[in-house]
Amino acid sequence: MTSRRNFFTGAAALVGAGLVSRAGAATLPEAPVMNSAETQPPLAPPNGRPYNGVVTLNGWSLPWRMNNGVKEFHLIAEPVVREIAPGMKANLWGYNGQSPGPTIEVVEGDRVRIFVTNKLPEHTSIHWHGQRLPNGMDGVTGLTQPGIQPGKTFVYEFVAKRPGTFMYHPHADEMVQMAMGMMGFWVTHPKNPAHHAVDRDFVFLLNAYDIDPGSYTPKTNTMLDFNLWTFNSRAFPGIDTMNVRQGDRVRIRAGNLTMTNHPIHLHGHEFEVTGTDGGWTRRESRWPEVTTDIAVGQMRAIEFVATDPGDWAFHCHKSHHTMNAMGHEVPNLIGVDHSGIAEKINALVPDYMVMGDKGGSMGDMEMPLPDNTLPMMTGQGPFGGVEMGGMFTMLKVRKDQKPGDYRDPGWYTHPAGTVAYEWKGETPAPVRKSSAGGQAMPVAKKRPDIELNVRKPSGHSGHR
Repeated sequence: MTSRRNFFTGAAALVGAGLVSRAGAATLPEAPVMNSAETQPPLAPPNGRPYNGVVTLNGWSLPWRMNNGVKEFHLIAEPVVREIAPGMKANLWGYNGQSPGPTIEVVEGDRVRIFVTNKLPEHTSIHWHGQRLPNGMDGVTGLTQPGIQPGKTFVYEFVAKRPGTFMYHPHADEMVQMAMGMMGFWVTHPKNPAHHAVDRDFVFLLNAYDIDPGSYTPKTNTMLDFNLWTFNSRAFPGIDTMNVRQGDRVRIRAGNLTMTNHPIHLHGHEFEVTGTDGGWTRRESRWPEVTTDIAVGQMRAIEFVATDPGDWAFHCHKSHHTMNAMGHEVPNLIGVDHSGIAEKINALVPDYMVMGDKGGSMGDMEMPLPDNTLPMMTGQGPFGGVEMGGMFTMLKVRKDQKPGDYRDPGWYTHPAGTVAYEWKGETPAPVRKSSAGGQAMPVAKKRPDIELNVRKPSGHSGHR
């Protein structure tokens, strides 16, 4: 993490409703910048009330300063370059060097002051999604405030009234600015750190982009036909894994600011939905699940005990959302023999490869890609190609993962006899059963001397 300190006079900062004294507004808190796309360890609170910090997947939490009992943060809205995965970068808009922006963590009852400096080429604002606050702090351009013009700084100040998980994003030219990646997470911890306590607490946002291969900037007018689906603007295999200790109680909080819903699925464990952006769910209202659907504009917090060691897949269950840079207009060529055509094309395009006649798997084949894009299916595991992309990562559960250790432990070592294996014996001939489930029926042989006549129904007399 690098830091930059900007000093503004009171005249340069637009301070709302006289909430900050002139002395307090004379200087702004630091605006730290994150250049790394790796998951950062939880932020230990250096002052203020204690809390159990969250871990932002492929992200970080924003430091603050205390000013007469007020937690002060500084967000910079600015163009950023985000590495989606190794081999591909995107020109996005975000906060403090990244998209999504840093997670803001406070404690229930904290008075919070957020300075927002606009370094975009157009006006912006920030809406604190799901928060209870004064109407004038809600961040809707034209309705509750004027837009923050380029080069200007606005101040938002309110009390974090209720614990929970929230998001922040612009309410100004929203279609463009959110499509460019402007969003972030906000966590308000309970006053008592023992309430809702877990051993590991992960947060991330769901994002979608439409970036043509060879291009760097998203198409902002796309409504549904996106080709990159990401966790915190990272696509598999660029997404970090969630590494936990066997027996840990784990919470995963995911927020959805894309244009469609996402059924998020965890392998190997059942979980309960314990929170929404409306608050914590009551215990009597919970039930076990392995998939939870997160609609547009929603957040879901799930919790479970990591009982079973292994490398467990965690992903959106929409198959197109676990692929990268998909061409949605490609026809289905399964069963089509186009080898002759392929030979002719190879005479003109030496790198041309036959694809799709036996299915979509690339196997171990590699083909040249345009600059700045990703393979549609990618990622290597201990047994070969994972053939995934997009919204896919792993929950790595280990018996010897130390408390507070978030480092990747490597691939799981399976105990003997616990891995699926190839059957080497004879394969019995298929036997067909009758529809009533009785005796086996022999396979019918074709009789050329039998002619079948089919009479189509002509309707029912007396009915119209």
